[in-house]
Amino acid sequence: MEAAEYEKMADVEERMWWYRGLHANLLLAIERFVPAPALRLLDAGCGTGGLLSFLRAAPAGYRLFGVDAWQPACELAAVRSRCPVVNAVFHRLPFADGAVDVVVSADVLCHENVDPQIALQEARRCLRAEGVLVLSLPAYQWMLSYHDERVQNVRRFTRRHVLRLLDEAGFAPLYATYWNTLLFPVMALRRLLVRSADSGSDVHPYPPALDRFLTALLSGERALLRAGARLPFGGSVLTVARRRDA
Repeated sequence: MEAAEYEKMADVEERMWWYRGLHANLLLAIERFVPAPALRLLDAGCGTGGLLSFLRAAPAGYRLFGVDAWQPACELAAVRSRCPVVNAVFHRLPFADGAVDVVVSADVLCHENVDPQIALQEARRCLRAEGVLVLSLPAYQWMLSYHDERVQNVRRFTRRHVLRLLDEAGFAPLYATYWNTLLFPVMALRRLLVRSADSGSDVHPYPPALDRFLTALLSGERALLRAGARLPFGGSVLTVARRRDA
């Protein structure tokens, strides 16, 4: 990701509706499928530490670690989250075999410098037996746009595509759904109509009233996810899988 995008992320991720929704969805998935306390949890591609900070405030008492490929982001993430953060790439995680209970990764396998299959195999190596992987990824290759260019995404995923990758890497899927469903028509229209190379990413502050409205929409969706619903389409794919050893 470009340095400017890391800086924008650091500025808005604790107060922007989309990041708050993403972090809450990831926590929901962890709590639902990995209920044990004091888990060793790795955020693979932690960026500037927003998710680590969010999880640190959760009552479960996770033992949190992060890695990111950009050293300045690691330094900021460590300060913001007060968690250990290491400068490393997803392809070569600096952890022993079976060292962590949960690997969480948000919008990393889509990046141009990441091979999804190698990264998933590395995540599996670091997970203990029956360890859990939680992923959120951007949806639909036809949605590639100005935003993806700015954040250096070269691929987007369908639910079926993610499930196939997980199976090939030695994971047993537990749950897979799209999210950001209610806003998807507006999102798709904007991505398809705005193609200018001069356009920035969608990471920026929103007017407070609009931000509250968008937050409320994602909160409504999350109630459905909490009940176990699988949404049929959306801007992102949320997937939970367990390391398969048999």
